[in-house]
Amino acid sequence: MGINKNELLNKIQDKRSKIAIIGMGYVGLPLALEFARQGYSVKGIDINKKRIEKLNRGENYVEPHDTLLKEVIEKGNFVGVDDFSVLAEADFISICVPTPLNKYREPDISFIENATLEVKKYLRKGQLIVLESTTYPGTTEEVVLPMLESTGLKAGEDFYLAFSPERVDPGNPLYKTHNTPRVVGGITPDCTDIAIEFYSHVTEKVYRATSPRTAEMEKLYENIFRAVNIALVNELALLCKRMNIDIWEVVELAKTKPYGFMPFYPGPGLGGHCIPIDPFYLTWKAREFDFSTKFIELAGEINTRMPYEVVNLLVEALSFHRKSLAGSKILILGIAYKKDVGDVRSSPSLKIIEILRAKGIEVKYNDPFVGEIDMGWGMESSVPVEKVGEFDCVVITTDHSCYDYKMIAEKSLLIVDTRNALKGIKSENIFKI
Repeated sequence: MGINKNELLNKIQDKRSKIAIIGMGYVGLPLALEFARQGYSVKGIDINKKRIEKLNRGENYVEPHDTLLKEVIEKGNFVGVDDFSVLAEADFISICVPTPLNKYREPDISFIENATLEVKKYLRKGQLIVLESTTYPGTTEEVVLPMLESTGLKAGEDFYLAFSPERVDPGNPLYKTHNTPRVVGGITPDCTDIAIEFYSHVTEKVYRATSPRTAEMEKLYENIFRAVNIALVNELALLCKRMNIDIWEVVELAKTKPYGFMPFYPGPGLGGHCIPIDPFYLTWKAREFDFSTKFIELAGEINTRMPYEVVNLLVEALSFHRKSLAGSKILILGIAYKKDVGDVRSSPSLKIIEILRAKGIEVKYNDPFVGEIDMGWGMESSVPVEKVGEFDCVVITTDHSCYDYKMIAEKSLLIVDTRNALKGIKSENIFKI
């Protein structure tokens, strides 16, 4: 017999449903904590034992200042585990695992496949499985669905399957899990109904997609939109520099138009998991349909070029002050990919450091949110920001709001500002992108 949809809906509404989230990173952990906050019993699964130990000690490594983790642990609503057998008792299983690119810039969905294999081992009637990891259109139906149905159980009859793209902006003080709208697309209408019911208990608004692949494409469109527009302003920034025009002033003036314009800002390159990576999932999939995604590929070329342009600007700044890059000591100010977080995933700062080190340049970094990091050649520690004056040039790559930019401007011998962090501070020692 098939499952009783109404029985499962009642179980969700009464909060008797048990939740299991696979992947306790920037996506999975906030979702798990929000379900736990609402009174559900939640198991957070991760293969990283150190992460699980931290979680069960109440240490939130995603949002260090958030006290919700400790609260839900004390209430008994959340526990971290590295044992997938807890999936057997879960009514709702969410897959929130990484989806990187391989060295050929092709999708690596091995994390999704491995997580699905674990779900398959414990799949039973009455469960809802939702993939949240950003991926190419068709993944849910072409990869996850066949693996689960190989058990003999059928989606829409024995279990439910849907895709709901993550929408997480680390460090955003305004938009969190509970007030960021959700999109859900199920294999069948019933799958969508059940998924919407689950998410409606932790998110204020949930929107229906006609299929998983529509929801998968919607997520990619969000990120491609940003990648293309950032590439546009990055290219304009390079042109404006040659024309002796301040691109930052241009953007601020354009913002005065009350319609038809959305501001994007130049920078040292793209960082984070989504924007530098996800558009290439669609580029790869498009080849299956003999289609070339020219805008995406061009945007990728421009954005990938920016760390090299920052190094060129650094050379120009040093030359203007009759200094050579060779023998100079460089400080990278901010190694996280965005302000006020400790997230270094795909950070352009790392690429800039890599380029400089390949040239034999001594490079250090300061970041109040990243005390230590494995650079690939060994562990490096953040140097005190007060030592900016000991370096031949300071390159601002992340505009953390806690920085005292007046002090930095006064003490630094030379500054390359890629974020307009020193807006309003005039000095011949400041070079902007």
